Amino acid sequence: MISSLLPAVAVSCEVFTDDPDEAPFPGEESAIAGAVEGRRREFITARRCARQALASLGVPAVPILSGPRREPLWPAGVVGSITHCAGYRAAVVARRADLAGLGIDAEPDLPLPDGVASLVVLPGERARLAADAPCEHWERLVFSAKESVFKVWYPLTGRWLGFEDASLTFDADYFRAEILVDGTRIDGGPALTELRGRYLLSTGLIVTAVAVAA
Repeated sequence: MISSLLPAVAVSCEVFTDDPDEAPFPGEESAIAGAVEGRRREFITARRCARQALASLGVPAVPILSGPRREPLWPAGVVGSITHCAGYRAAVVARRADLAGLGIDAEPDLPLPDGVASLVVLPGERARLAADAPCEHWERLVFSAKESVFKVWYPLTGRWLGFEDASLTFDADYFRAEILVDGTRIDGGPALTELRGRYLLSTGLIVTAVAVAA
């Protein structure tokens, strides 16, 4: 499912269930020490997906720990992204020589919790989408798309990007995020002024993905 949203140079792995008996990969136990069982399961399964995707690139299995914004810390020369929600875990990776960044997100195709939509959706976005929404739960789609945008943004800039810092428009199964703050990159690449992504609604899920060319 997620592979249909990504360039051919990206490798993905997705699953829809956890193995309740699966142990953490050596070196990752500290990342979920004290976590509730649900959090442990999603972490363990999603990291397994990440290693399976890395194996397709010929990268040996290693612990995948988290950075200061909970972003996965990938092996040298690799970019990637991980997502998990109820009934879905996925990871995507690519060689840095092929893509500068990847971001994916999955959400249940359900309304956002009370009070969240006002934090996520800008007035301009609401004016565009309320009358011509791309799906029933379009506010959740906006949330997911902005999550994918942030997962690409943070490793490339080293800075936080709030929901209010990107304005989205949708067209068919694509979306465009206009970045409303300075998009200077720490890797010296072109500033991020606009990011384009794709989305998919399937089996009760909203899935979004963004890729930045190398």
